Amino acid sequence: MRILHIAPQNISDVPMTLVRAERSLGHDSRLVTFFRDPRGYDEDVCLELPFVSSEFAASVRRFFGNGAGRQVSNSLAATIPGELPQWHPPGVLANALMKTRERLWLPKLQRFFRRFRFWEYDLYQFDGGLDFFRDGWTAKAIKKRGKRLSVLYTGSDLRTRGIIEPLHSRADAHFTVELDHLLLDPTLNYVPFPFETEKYTWQPADEEKHTLRIGHAPTNRKAKGTEVILDILAEVAAVREIEVVLIENLSHEQAIEAKATCDIFIDQIGDLGYGINALEALALGVPTCTGLAPGFDEKFTDHPFVEVDAATLYQAIIELIDSAELRTRLSRLGREWVEKWHDSREIVRRMHATLGVPEAAV
Repeated sequence: MRILHIAPQNISDVPMTLVRAERSLGHDSRLVTFFRDPRGYDEDVCLELPFVSSEFAASVRRFFGNGAGRQVSNSLAATIPGELPQWHPPGVLANALMKTRERLWLPKLQRFFRRFRFWEYDLYQFDGGLDFFRDGWTAKAIKKRGKRLSVLYTGSDLRTRGIIEPLHSRADAHFTVELDHLLLDPTLNYVPFPFETEKYTWQPADEEKHTLRIGHAPTNRKAKGTEVILDILAEVAAVREIEVVLIENLSHEQAIEAKATCDIFIDQIGDLGYGINALEALALGVPTCTGLAPGFDEKFTDHPFVEVDAATLYQAIIELIDSAELRTRLSRLGREWVEKWHDSREIVRRMHATLGVPEAAV
């Protein structure tokens, strides 16, 4: 089957991970992105569209106001159960600006559609739930041709921006990798983050090490609770010998190199659950502390995370520092758990089964 993934960027390498998994299963899978992810993940086809990066979108929101009326947060307090956020233009001027942007894109997109034989694919998946056009023109054209269409939400795309209704309403299936999204819409199909554990070299915990390195890698400080985490680590440093490793503003390759040197990793302290950062740490054999989404413990009773929030992080870190045996056990369990639940090929099989996509003849 010919599958095309469409995404604003290769966010956290999730779209490209799905593409590689589909290729390994015998499908002809491609990814087209609007712009490059600044962390340097692999690209397939990048259109380099102007006026579309996350920095540009943030500037529009600051000038015109946030159309969704929501801010990035690490707490479910910002979530209204049962209320599916929906994107609306922030105002007349912002809407005119977006339409002007789309007119500027149109010649490049038309060339791309023609040269790439865009309409010859069998399944189109919008990773991040964003069409090239806010009126859903691409999705409408896909469905008019009788093709399958799916949407995958990966985080703040749904929480803070909301659905793009003309795209969302035409999808044959809606997927999410975030459990808290089910509070917004219980009909979403939850799948764990697709992950390629084999790309990461596992190392057992070093039980003889005296000064432990504790890592934290915020992509968004507010969402991760970074300032609180750093304050707590300063308290820990007053009573234990530690080195804080802040992994920030690095390429993905550099971030992994830094993460591999850590003995303990802190993902975040909110209640929206873990992300790719945490999976990378587990795959490397680094015991990982994180906040978890409600219901996660019941769904994954064998998980290896040290569950924390702002009130419990200090004691959890002290216990990990003081118990080499605990670190060793979590190092092994973490790798095994990621292999069991996050294998990208199994995630793809689940998504395709939901869509009625037949397995490829490999």
